[in-house]
Amino acid sequence: MKGLRVAARAVYQAGAAVAAAVILLVLNFTIQPSILSAANLGPLVAVASAFILISMAQAPALLAGGGGVDLSVGPLAGLVAILIVQSGVTDVFLVIGLVVLVGATSGTLMGALIAYVRVPPIIATLGAFLFYSGLALHLQPIPGGRAPTWLSALSGTVLGVPGMLFPLVGIAICWTALMLTPYRRNLLAVGGDARAAFTSGVKVSLTRLIAYVLSGVLAAFAGLAFVAVLGSADANAAPSYTLVSLAGAALGGVSMSGGRGSMLGAAAGGATMFLIQNLLGLAQVSVFALQVVFGAALIVALALNSYADHRRRTGHLRSARNGVRQQA
Repeated sequence: MKGLRVAARAVYQAGAAVAAAVILLVLNFTIQPSILSAANLGPLVAVASAFILISMAQAPALLAGGGGVDLSVGPLAGLVAILIVQSGVTDVFLVIGLVVLVGATSGTLMGALIAYVRVPPIIATLGAFLFYSGLALHLQPIPGGRAPTWLSALSGTVLGVPGMLFPLVGIAICWTALMLTPYRRNLLAVGGDARAAFTSGVKVSLTRLIAYVLSGVLAAFAGLAFVAVLGSADANAAPSYTLVSLAGAALGGVSMSGGRGSMLGAAAGGATMFLIQNLLGLAQVSVFALQVVFGAALIVALALNSYADHRRRTGHLRSARNGVRQQA
């Protein structure tokens, strides 16, 4: 019963983003009907998965509130991609272990700096952005490397379905299981009002630390998607995905002030960003104009997000005043 309530709330919060993604998919299909053909569906989902995962990676940090944001998700994904192709590891379990280890280590460091040392999130993660970007370029100045065979296969179809659906479904199952634990309540409580959560016995610092660990792991899986799509690694491609992650999460209804939103919404927002890029590509819009559109999408998403937060706060104040009047 609890699981159904959690799922219903997630679907409700993500409704607008899902609707936008469906509309954009229809527009893409109208312009290029072959986009959903059997030959194109696997690569389409593979490219979209990078946008979806990087937007999902931003969500836990935002939900934790306190000005929470993780600017390092793009460069971290790029660094993980380089480590995969340069490590020489090909075993599926070892590669996934490497991805989880690097992502969790980065998230633990970010979370500790933010939750315990009290470094402002934007400063801590901006420092990580610069560090990971520089380290990735140092390790691999030019695009190169070769993806494991099984990982390249995920960019196509596996057992008749798009290969990247397997990791996406696996992550969705893990996140759903986590949301059925008390951690969901604690995360939203901390993001909504950290002081009230603390007085209720919630371990605020630990909750935020775990949120950044989750962001780091999801960003690392986005790096896995980069390798699957490219068949190699490119240190210059990943940093721009930080902008995509912010816009995707905001479009998906994840509150910039914390405490409201869902991972489904962030995933739908990421899919929306991909479909916007694909639609502009079909229209032969230049790469430079694409950055302008992404920037505009971020501004619009933030404006809508702030407006929704304002309406929510106004509604709470109105309800509180009505309650006081009724008691009087």
